[in-house]
Amino acid sequence: MDDRYQYLLLMAGCLLITLPLEFLLRARVYRRPRRLLLSLLPVLAIFVVWDVVGIVRGHWWYSEKYTTGILFPLDVPLEEVVFFLVIPICGLLTYEAVGTVLGWLRQWRGRDA
Repeated sequence: MDDRYQYLLLMAGCLLITLPLEFLLRARVYRRPRRLLLSLLPVLAIFVVWDVVGIVRGHWWYSEKYTTGILFPLDVPLEEVVFFLVIPICGLLTYEAVGTVLGWLRQWRGRDA
């Protein structure tokens, strides 16, 4: 396998693993695209700026061996932008799924009382 795509495959795996939460546990993250976009924009803005500052100051860099070479302005690699989108989505799916399960437990306990 080409090492340049490992990170993108990892991010795809993260989305794939959490996708069932949308349907099985009714997370409703993808079903509310406007809300998803509004929650992702601040995260993306803050962390892309943070990345740019780190790159410009020389605090970190990205190996050409492990990145596709696709760069956004100010040398931000595609993989970084994908990370800043995928990980919050996975977190939101998990958070909403846990809320659903806790709601089910509260209902179940209420019936037993």
